[in-house]
Amino acid sequence: MPPDWGRCVLTIGVFDGVHRGHAQLISRAVKSAAVRGVPSVLMTFDPHPMEVVRPGSHPAQLSTLTRRAELVEELGIDVFCVMPFTHDFMKLTPGRYVHDLLVEKLHVTEVVIGDNFTFGKKAAGTVETMRELGSRFGFEVDGVKLVGEHAVTFSSTYIRACVDAGDMAAAADALGRPHRVEGVVVHGDKRGRELGFPTANIAPPMHAAIPADGVYACWFTVLSPGATVGTTMPGKRAMAAVSVGTNPTFSGRSRTVEAYVLDADIDLYGQYVAVDFVEHVRGQRKFASVDDLIKAMNRDVEYTRKVLSSS
Repeated sequence: MPPDWGRCVLTIGVFDGVHRGHAQLISRAVKSAAVRGVPSVLMTFDPHPMEVVRPGSHPAQLSTLTRRAELVEELGIDVFCVMPFTHDFMKLTPGRYVHDLLVEKLHVTEVVIGDNFTFGKKAAGTVETMRELGSRFGFEVDGVKLVGEHAVTFSSTYIRACVDAGDMAAAADALGRPHRVEGVVVHGDKRGRELGFPTANIAPPMHAAIPADGVYACWFTVLSPGATVGTTMPGKRAMAAVSVGTNPTFSGRSRTVEAYVLDADIDLYGQYVAVDFVEHVRGQRKFASVDDLIKAMNRDVEYTRKVLSSS
């Protein structure tokens, strides 16, 4: 049966990180859409609602909109819909929210949401509100219990806390993959090259969730077309030891993300890249001498190679 593009199964949320809990919601929506013979639609928001509700309170961002679109497409979503979250949108009552957007614009036949989902002015709408409105306007509502393990509920808030603490294993467990930071490679102080470890100084987007200061074993991927890292083409990952912090040995002040890509020495300036954080290697510290720092960096590289070779 060809899809009925006049109707859809919709799932709604910020979906920052597209973690395992989100994946369950998306799976439910995709399966229901297939049974009904209609498209599956995921609606997210930009900017983050918190930035509009309380300016200056934008939470650390686990994934860019582009990354979210890629991840939900991999999970089978047909349409990725980004709703501008404005002051006018924020003021919609739950009834207007559902009638004007879900019914009149999207023609929903079913809405799949987490059981903690709220919507409309002052977050007055709940799953039960959505069910009542669904009965009035003729669509079904699937309220999905949040996913978790070992008394921990997987949520973007929980994952941000893991990233902020440098616990990349816990973050990856909740995400279903390593936490990723993307950005453009910019010019730094070039100190790494002088030490024998030329690094790519990555400038992440505003609000990006950056792990705690320290050294990490990471996968490095060039996302820009037409560039190579050694023998690795764009989209293919390479091993990297990544330092996050202020370079205390040199009394640095600016917090940076610097990636030393193993077995490669090419010009990456201007390239858009991704770093997937696999394991915390050590905390950042101030060394007594440059020689001590170089010895530690050599150990970091060998440990990174060992970790990633077995992953």
